[in-house]
Amino acid sequence: MATSASCSLAIAAAGAANTSQPTRNHGTARPVASATFVNSELFSSKAGLSARVAGASFHVKSRHTSPLTICKISKGDIVPPVGLKDEEGKLVNLDKFRGKPLVLYFYPADESPACTRQACSFRDSYEKFKKAGAEVVGVSGDTPESHKAFKAKYRLPFTLLSDDGNKLRKDWGVPSDLFGALAGRQTYVIDKDGKVQFIFNNQFEPEKHIAETLNFLKG
Repeated sequence: MATSASCSLAIAAAGAANTSQPTRNHGTARPVASATFVNSELFSSKAGLSARVAGASFHVKSRHTSPLTICKISKGDIVPPVGLKDEEGKLVNLDKFRGKPLVLYFYPADESPACTRQACSFRDSYEKFKKAGAEVVGVSGDTPESHKAFKAKYRLPFTLLSDDGNKLRKDWGVPSDLFGALAGRQTYVIDKDGKVQFIFNNQFEPEKHIAETLNFLKG
């Protein structure tokens, strides 16, 4: 069984290109694997404040160095037992999705513009995920009550889980943005045996999560 790698911080070379980095499993996973993401979108304080408040989608390029984060849950790892409350307040364990692929996506907050676009994109492509044999589940730090209202308002056909205190996000090492001010937006594809096969991170182009995960599932 694969074990989780420690979350560490390094500094990437100056001028590193912006990246939305999907990772694929091209062979047998090593005992400890690492999925690496470089966030080269650095923001001025004014731009950062706007994004934090609105969850807006935009890019600001910079020549400054950018942090490189190695995640605790990486490609090839077996997902440990996880139990979170859904939008109805019922405890849901991720083990219930064993036997088919699971698309588990972490997003910052209900009702923010970018998160709403992402959720609606998953909704609009939900039948494509079902045809691929996969289930979709969203995770954020919002309460079950918030999730219930968000799900009803936008007619979301999939489960939303409440990560109280962002504990699961921290345990999995989901990288944050805006120097820690904005919770990260990261999607995992977990296979029928509970092993992570694909990770995609992109904060400011939320719809890309849908296209990238579908491309992986179809491949």
